[in-house]
Amino acid sequence: MWSYWEWKNFKQYDLIVIGAGIVGLSTAIQYKEKFPERKVLVLERGLLPTGASTKNAGFACFGSLTEILDDLEVLTEQEVLQLVRRRYSGLQAIRDRFGDAVLGFKDSGGYELFTTNELPLLNQMEVVNQLLLPIFNEPVFSLVPLHQALGFGPSVKAIVKNRFEGELDTGYFIQTLWHQAQLLGVFIMTGADVQGLDRETGQVSVRQFDGAERVFDGGQIAVCTNAFTKKLIPSLTLKPGRGLVLVTKPLLNPINWEGSFHYDKGYVYFRSIDNRLLIGGGRNQDFETEETLGFEVNSRIRDYLLNILHETILPDEAAQIEFEWTGIMAFGPSKMPVIQQISDRLHCAVRLGGMGVAVGWQTASELVDLF
Repeated sequence: MWSYWEWKNFKQYDLIVIGAGIVGLSTAIQYKEKFPERKVLVLERGLLPTGASTKNAGFACFGSLTEILDDLEVLTEQEVLQLVRRRYSGLQAIRDRFGDAVLGFKDSGGYELFTTNELPLLNQMEVVNQLLLPIFNEPVFSLVPLHQALGFGPSVKAIVKNRFEGELDTGYFIQTLWHQAQLLGVFIMTGADVQGLDRETGQVSVRQFDGAERVFDGGQIAVCTNAFTKKLIPSLTLKPGRGLVLVTKPLLNPINWEGSFHYDKGYVYFRSIDNRLLIGGGRNQDFETEETLGFEVNSRIRDYLLNILHETILPDEAAQIEFEWTGIMAFGPSKMPVIQQISDRLHCAVRLGGMGVAVGWQTASELVDLF
């Protein structure tokens, strides 16, 4: 039940945002800046964002060489160019808005390891560089000379560098968005498990920690829950995709490289953080099992990542794992996000395709343009 003070001050909002991840907080910030006099509430079912916003690897990337070549197999050149432009401009937007220091951003470059299986794809590197010239005005991909000096295992036959990618601190990013939202007067409620919504009246039903339910009134609703959205909007076409991330204990020997690295056509990724190694991905080893909203660890994928860690990345280091977690992404038949008005009151911005860091802020901007 509501007290009079709660009913008067906390029940009614001009906009209710469901989901306090990158897209949800970015939506609240940009909506509040567009309509400063309006009242905004963000609802989050976890104490921290539930999906992948605080569980990703912190890659500021827009696509490895092999990923772009794979995209060219099913998309037109203009569609691929649109994807890359969207991702890169999204990264530039958050850097311009918040600053590299606040984001923990490092302009360290992106790299991709090539084994014998991928070596033939190097012949198409210049084709991709030519395709991307309208965005970057210079070649994006180049071979790393004397890559053997980086200490990777013998299966690595070549390394390709992308000089326009980097890495950031995922926690810094979310903290920055959270702080900015609060400075603007956005209400943020965690532990608020949304049970349902009424797309006609704008009412949102929430179950709180003690099991009791409250109903909030929203003039507008923005659903930004990515893979978990089908619970609230069943008609949307999206599939969940779980991603595993492992982080080692501090290493005995310092790593003599930096940057964000891709392996196995982008399905595996790793980087050095705080004298540790972070490695994640491997979803392609068991697509069916990883199409889930559960946060369990898939032992098959964990073993696959550990093998790459010990045999390929750090063959001379007896690295041990200290942290492991999973995050849930959302995918669909298109790599473009779903930014849509469902009814007069209901809107959504979901299905980021594992690129939330790159496109989250821009996706929110396009959602706010619908209001």
